Amino acid sequence: MSPRRSRQAPMSEMNVVPYIDVMLVLLVIFMITAPMLTQGVDVDLPSTEAEPLPVDTEKEPVIISVDSNGGYFLEVGDDRGKPKSLSTVVDEVAAILAERPDADVFVRGDQHVRYGTVIRLMSSLQSAGASQVGLITEPPEDE
Repeated sequence: MSPRRSRQAPMSEMNVVPYIDVMLVLLVIFMITAPMLTQGVDVDLPSTEAEPLPVDTEKEPVIISVDSNGGYFLEVGDDRGKPKSLSTVVDEVAAILAERPDADVFVRGDQHVRYGTVIRLMSSLQSAGASQVGLITEPPEDE
């Protein structure tokens, strides 16, 4: 007689503890980075002197100026010198972009205006349909 070997059934359980650890780490990472991804305006600013943008002479760009007091001026049409509210500027730019979706949109801000005023304008322009907003600057003076 030969001794009988007892066969053990293979273990069919899966150890999920490492997967839970990875999931929790990813959850924490996404919770930290999600607010940073949703807030902000996509602007590519040059770090040195910039080359002039090519100007298409056939289509007039939409230029919004912000003076040192925070007044908004839409430089399109007949009433260029009159200050306007932010909501009026956004409505007029949205109407222009509905008519000409490929129009270039530029912001010219006074160097003494508050940073938040320009960012608020750029964010509002983005919600009005401007996919890209350019900043107009002057070349630096040689000292």
